[in-house]
Amino acid sequence: MAKQTNNPLIHQSICQSLSAMYTDGRRHGKIAGKGTGTFGRVCLCRDKITNKYWAMKILAMADVIRLKQIEHVKNEKNILQEIDHPFIVNMRWNSKDDCCLYMLFEFVSGGELFSYLRNAGRFDSGTANFYACEIVLALEYLHSLSIVYRDLKPENLLLDREGHMKITDFGFAKKLKDRTWTLCGTPEYLAPEIIQSKGHNKAVDWWALGELTTRTVGGWSTGRKAGVLIYEMIVGYPPFYDDNPFGIYEKILSGKIEWSRHVDPIAKDLVKKLLVLDRTKRLGNMKNGAEDVKRHRWFKHLDWNVVIRKQLKPPIVPTYVFSSKEDDTSNFDDYPETDWKSVRSLDKIEMQLFEDF
Repeated sequence: MAKQTNNPLIHQSICQSLSAMYTDGRRHGKIAGKGTGTFGRVCLCRDKITNKYWAMKILAMADVIRLKQIEHVKNEKNILQEIDHPFIVNMRWNSKDDCCLYMLFEFVSGGELFSYLRNAGRFDSGTANFYACEIVLALEYLHSLSIVYRDLKPENLLLDREGHMKITDFGFAKKLKDRTWTLCGTPEYLAPEIIQSKGHNKAVDWWALGELTTRTVGGWSTGRKAGVLIYEMIVGYPPFYDDNPFGIYEKILSGKIEWSRHVDPIAKDLVKKLLVLDRTKRLGNMKNGAEDVKRHRWFKHLDWNVVIRKQLKPPIVPTYVFSSKEDDTSNFDDYPETDWKSVRSLDKIEMQLFEDF
C-alpha cells in the first residue's frame, strides 16, 4: 500500500488564494494558492535566493493516473519545454518527486482578459486590435513550430503587470505534422472541421481568433459562455451561442453571423475572412500563413517589430492593491484551499509511468 507523503513543501500553509490561472495546479511553497483544477493546484511561490515570484503548477500523480491523463500531461510538458515567447506564459523549470509533478511558470499578475471584458461589456476597435495583434504573433510563433494551440478564449489570456497579453494553459495544444481528429476545445470556439470530424490543423486557431475579436467590440451577453475571440471582443457576445451545445454546433456549421451596427467595417472584414467554413480558404491557413493576417487592413497601422518588442502602449494597465506588483494577487478571485495531506506517494511500478517527465 502506498504511503502518505510527508513532504513539508506540500503541507506548508498558504495564506492567500487566487483565481485559476491554469487548468490544474496545487499548493506549494509559502506564498499563495493560485487556483484549483481537476487534479491539482497552482500557487504563487518565491525563490529563496533571488526573491523572485513564480507560479508553480503542481499535479498529484495518483490523480493523473486515475483520470488517465498521463500522456496528456506529458504532452503538455513537452510542448512547454519547446516554447519561449513574449506573449506566452513560459515554463522555466519542471521536476517531480514521489507524489507530484511540478512545473514552474512566470507569474503573470494582471488577471484574465475575461474579467476586463466582462467589466467593460465590449472593447472598442483600438483595444481589440491591440490584443489581437499580440495574439497573432503568438499563434504565428506556435505554428512555426508545428504546434496548434486549440483553446483560444478570454479565460486563457492573461495580462502582465504592464498590460501586455500572455497566452496560458497548453492542455489542448498538440504538435502536428498534418492533421488530428481529436475532439477538444470549448463549444463556442470549435471550428466546423472539428465538429464534422474531418480532421483539423492550425486553421482552427485562426477560426478561434476571428470569433474572439468580435466579442470585444460589441457588448457583453448575460448568457455568455465563451465566444470566438475578435468577434467577441468587438461585439461583446459570441457569434455562435445557444443554451444547448448541439444548438451551438448547428449555428457554427450554418456559418451565419449577426452583426451589430457599430462594428468597425474593417474589423468585420477580417472576422469574415477568419470565420470561413472551408479551412483551405481561411485567412492564416493559406500559402502565406500568418502573413496574410498581418497584412490585413485592420493591422495596416502597425509596425510588427514594435509589437514583438512590447513597445505599443497597452489600452488597459492592471491596478494593484499593494504597492509591490511582484507578489500582488488582487487581480485574481479567491479560491478555498484544499487539504493536500491525503495526497499519496506512488509505488515503484506507478513511478515508471512518469520516468520521462
